[in-house]
Order: sequence, then structure tokens, then C-alpha cells
Amino acid sequence: QVQLVESGGGLAQAGDSLTLSCATSSEIFSKTVMGWFRQAPGKEREFVAARSWTGASFGYPDAVKGRFTISRDSARNAVDLQMNNLKVEDTAVYYCAAGRGGRRWRDYGYWGQGTQVTVSS
Repeated sequence: QVQLVESGGGLAQAGDSLTLSCATSSEIFSKTVMGWFRQAPGKEREFVAARSWTGASFGYPDAVKGRFTISRDSARNAVDLQMNNLKVEDTAVYYCAAGRGGRRWRDYGYWGQGTQVTVSS
């Protein structure tokens, strides 16, 4: 059973930084694209960032570009999402995903349980 274990969510104030981490098995880490999506209440799940096992990035949407950075740590079989200068509109449940890659949630077959990020003004 594929497991994606997320950590690092929580409460933050606007302007703060948070880092989300997602750990998985070495097999999944070395053979899939791993990324992050987020879903705010009443909104569709949206792409945040992804990076393949080769290191190639799928870019960032304008809403997070310049503030969020995804990285892979092969020593931990984990992918991290560094979130800087957080905004209230970043409030959402953040999901780790693994799959063939892309910016559509349908491109990913494995999902974490989600971690809440709440940003207050």
C-alpha cells in the first residue's frame, strides 16, 4: 500500500513561513513525480508545485510563484514545500501527491491525507 505521510501544516500569520513535508517509500520517491495541491473550502483542488525524480519542475501557478519552492530530499524520500510570505488566501488543505506528473489532479494516483494550513491577517 502506497503511503504519503504529510507533516508541517498549522497556523501562521500573514508574512510568516511554513514548510510542509511529505515522506514516502523509496520506490515511489524514485519513480514518480511528487507534488502538492491545495483545496480551500468551496473551491476546486488546485496545483501548487511538483517535481520529478529527475529534478525537473512543473512550475508554479501565479498565486504562489516567487513565494513557494518545492524540493526533493533523497535521504528522507521526501518532498518539501517551502512557503514564504504566506497570505490569507493560502489558507487551504494541502495534499501531497505522487504520480505521472502534470498540473492536473487527475495525473496523480496517490494522495496523502492532507494537512491544514491556516493563515491569519
